[in-house]
Amino acid sequence: MNRSSSSFIEDEGYILQSIPWRETSLIIKVFSRDHGYVSIVAKGAKRPYSQLRPVLLSFQHLMLAWSNNRSDIKTLVRADLGDILLIPGDSLMCAWYMNELILYSLAGEDAHPVLFDAYSKSLECLCNKSNYKANILRRFEWILLKEIGYGIDQTEPDFNNQELEPILRLHLRKRMETMLGGRELLTKKILLNLHYY
Repeated sequence: MNRSSSSFIEDEGYILQSIPWRETSLIIKVFSRDHGYVSIVAKGAKRPYSQLRPVLLSFQHLMLAWSNNRSDIKTLVRADLGDILLIPGDSLMCAWYMNELILYSLAGEDAHPVLFDAYSKSLECLCNKSNYKANILRRFEWILLKEIGYGIDQTEPDFNNQELEPILRLHLRKRMETMLGGRELLTKKILLNLHYY
């Protein structure tokens, strides 16, 4: 659902990152369906009794309304929690990885509804412990690269085919490195350190 008026914009979205701002506020980086990546200040969200505090959670589907102004940072007007997703602990790093990819690859306020749907579907799949996480991530990477112009001009492969998985992983890794332009992802560094210990 997307609604715009002269004073505010309504859209569904997910919080990619939350940054403390001043004493009681947060700057939330949101991936919205029809407005893409948007930075929004949530005034008073850190206060102990703020109604926003239990709502502004990562990996949860939100209905948001924010100020419709020309500023780079919008002001949150309202936030409502949608369906609650319970992502198991061993899948959280995959979800953070997807967030980091979106933050690095999308320009501000550039809508990507296909990528939004892929992100939403990937989060739902990560909730199911029986799903193979690598397949979920390869599919998300494939769609992300295709949406931002680094993709492959062929039909989407079967990511459940275990024989194709090593080839897809290598192919996607090369394209991801090109897209990232030498930037190292924090989630990748953390995973490597965890495997070391």
